[in-house]
Amino acid sequence: MKIIFLGAPGAGKGTHAARAAEALIVPTVSTGEILRAAIRDETPVGVKAKSFIDAGSLVPDEIVIGLVRERLAAEDCKNGFILDGFPRTVAQAKALEALGVKIDRVVNIHVPDEVIVCRMSGRRVCSGCGKTYHTVYNRPKVDGVCDDCGKELIVRGDDMPETVRHRLEVYETQTAPLKEYYEKKGILATVEGQEQPDDTSKLVFASLGIK
Repeated sequence: MKIIFLGAPGAGKGTHAARAAEALIVPTVSTGEILRAAIRDETPVGVKAKSFIDAGSLVPDEIVIGLVRERLAAEDCKNGFILDGFPRTVAQAKALEALGVKIDRVVNIHVPDEVIVCRMSGRRVCSGCGKTYHTVYNRPKVDGVCDDCGKELIVRGDDMPETVRHRLEVYETQTAPLKEYYEKKGILATVEGQEQPDDTSKLVFASLGIK
């Protein structure tokens, strides 16, 4: 199956895409991970993308589409894949189709904006190993310190409350129209995000026909 996961930043796309990919034995293609790797390695693409991400804006299409094209050409994608974070606009969706990619199902995870702001502004990331924590849902044993490597926990720039709200506004303006686009194609399924991730996963699996 070739599947797309939609949802605002912090809606849980990555978590549920990974679980569905494991059940279906296909890779998850996350543009966020591809971009973060490029930023970490300070590649030319990474340097360009960083300024957009830090401001809570979408990375330009030509950068993202090039990365996705390379990834989908890999051997492990030949039997299907799950796209997490792409497409984000109708223009990107049309570019995906121009590559000859036919999507079987689009799963839209809906979570209220204020819940997302709470989730993301409470996220803390280890400055050493990158492990993720949360001030409410997944607290470290010692405040501000990673359980695994003892390094300081930091707030990513794109997790600041004001940046999160801006990202949600950007999403609503530029990405939400994808729901209508895929709904017209008859392949959209909307899942209401639940308090417990396992409950959301059950709804996601049902929408994909996974037992």
